[in-house]
Amino acid sequence: MRIVIAEDAVVLRDGLCLLLGSRGHEVAAAVGDGDALVAAVAEHRPDVAVVDVRMPPSRTDEGLRAAIRIRRDHPDLGLLVFSQYIETHYAARLLAGGARGIGYLLKERVTDVKDFLAAIERIAAGETVLDPEVVTQIMGASRRGDALALLTPREREVLAMMAQGRSNSAIAETLFLSYGSVEKHVTQIFTKLGLAPSDNDHRRVLAVLRYLQG
Repeated sequence: MRIVIAEDAVVLRDGLCLLLGSRGHEVAAAVGDGDALVAAVAEHRPDVAVVDVRMPPSRTDEGLRAAIRIRRDHPDLGLLVFSQYIETHYAARLLAGGARGIGYLLKERVTDVKDFLAAIERIAAGETVLDPEVVTQIMGASRRGDALALLTPREREVLAMMAQGRSNSAIAETLFLSYGSVEKHVTQIFTKLGLAPSDNDHRRVLAVLRYLQG
């Protein structure tokens, strides 16, 4: 897998390069600011970009703004926001631009290298991987719509786990439900949110976006 890294902390950037390289991945570029990230993606066309949120010059939200630009210009590129900060406004915009192949993980909450590497692989495969705390904060920053108010507490719990990128099987295992029960909850969620079956729209992604934005 070809990967571009945007991280202004030199030690962490080099560490990510060594880790990914040791697992057989190609780090095509490792840069320290948003503009360099945009240029590196255009030049190397990676499978995934790993992006910090706060980078020079202002160290506020340059990474996420660069990620949104990249998502617009390269919609098939996988993007992993890897930071210690949650910027809810830009995170919601990034997800609204298409939740396929998107991840947002918090550095201090990644405690297993295998999980981190698996997240990158899932994102490259088009999945959505969100830290539960990211989901919680985006929810808190968003207004809930009337349709979401119709969901039962259990349906909200299932939808929250869908927003974390969990499959029905994983949701069933975590919530100690049968697979069939989860399927019924998901069907009810689609119905209450007015998401009819369609050949053109991915209802699971649309439900998650509705949940995140309200």
